[in-house]
Amino acid sequence: MRYHRLPDGDGYRLIADDGDAAYDLTAVKPRLDEFTELAAAANVADTDVDELAETLVETAPTVDREALDDSALPIVPDEVWAAGVTYEISEEAREAESGMPEMYVQVYEAERPEIFFKATPSRTVGPDEPVGIRADSAWDVPEPELGIVLYDGEIVGYTIGNDMSSRSIEGENPLYLPQAKVYDKCCSIGPCVASAESVGDPHELTMTMEISRDGETLYEGETSTGEMDRSCEELVEYWCDHNSVPQNGVLLTGTSLVPDDGFTLRPDDEVRIEIDQIGELVNTVVEV
Repeated sequence: MRYHRLPDGDGYRLIADDGDAAYDLTAVKPRLDEFTELAAAANVADTDVDELAETLVETAPTVDREALDDSALPIVPDEVWAAGVTYEISEEAREAESGMPEMYVQVYEAERPEIFFKATPSRTVGPDEPVGIRADSAWDVPEPELGIVLYDGEIVGYTIGNDMSSRSIEGENPLYLPQAKVYDKCCSIGPCVASAESVGDPHELTMTMEISRDGETLYEGETSTGEMDRSCEELVEYWCDHNSVPQNGVLLTGTSLVPDDGFTLRPDDEVRIEIDQIGELVNTVVEV
């Protein structure tokens, strides 16, 4: 199932979508108003989120599936982290931007992956909310990525992530990576959390990205998560090792869709990212 978080006055409602109908789980259990609560209940019951949701669907009222177009940030993660240089094209792109290209080859071919902190809840936005480009950056790009959703260290679902990046700042000096990656509105996730059971193999998903400006498509690209050089399980293991990860977190897994070197985002551009089995994440761009 896919789990959406719909605004409802001053609160939210958790909606489970099985592809045929959408069910209001909050109407059955008022405390279940977001995916984290469902994951916590499934953890206590020693079951998976879909099995628990199916017991609630039996008595849950349906909602118009068109209402899912208004989905909010599907999960408010305590922390968002990200993995870098997990696709060959990403390694090549970061070599091209950097004055120290050899370091990216060493990371791509190394046993230990690059894992870095990406965003706090206040820096993370949801569907149809604006993502940011830094005013002090000259070269800015979106990075479409499969996001792993963890609860208590276990993979419980997947989402779509946009790891907004300043390539000019990172390219100036690799030590500037935190400034290139972590700033206001630097990350978006959504439009839902697809359960691990419904996604199946996360390494066989088609991912696309489209960037448009004033109604004109400036970039279109398609790839597969099968091109990723590392597995989701490996990335999660390195993230969690010797690290007190939050109970509720998201780990982005890297990108293989990179616009041409001459392209940079501008305010009001629109970024559309789609991944099989999950959906489409749409954001406009603002300067921060």
